[in-house]
Amino acid sequence: MLNRASVSPVLVSLLVPALMAFATPSLAFDEDAAKSLFKKNDCTKCHAPAKSKKGPSLKKIAEENKGKADVEAKLIKHMTTSPKVKLDDGTEEEHKIIDTKDKAELKNLVQWILAQ
Repeated sequence: MLNRASVSPVLVSLLVPALMAFATPSLAFDEDAAKSLFKKNDCTKCHAPAKSKKGPSLKKIAEENKGKADVEAKLIKHMTTSPKVKLDDGTEEEHKIIDTKDKAELKNLVQWILAQ
């Protein structure tokens, strides 16, 4: 028969990694692929990692969407439907559509943006 002291470390060693997997967002993205898609689509024309240009910085996008439900789907829709966006200078224009239909590439790009 196992006593309480011998079971606790075993349970902790099994439960902690399992709980951490559910408690933390997945950061398993391909940074090089995301940056490549970002540059290939001229996203750098309006967005930069840390400071705003014509559009918000990636850091600002990540901060504004932190903890929101369905953020991944929302950002993918934004990048694939060409919505009208208000720029920092007050003007409006249609957001450029990302030139890929690959859902994995889109998801990877969004995960990279949200990690900024």
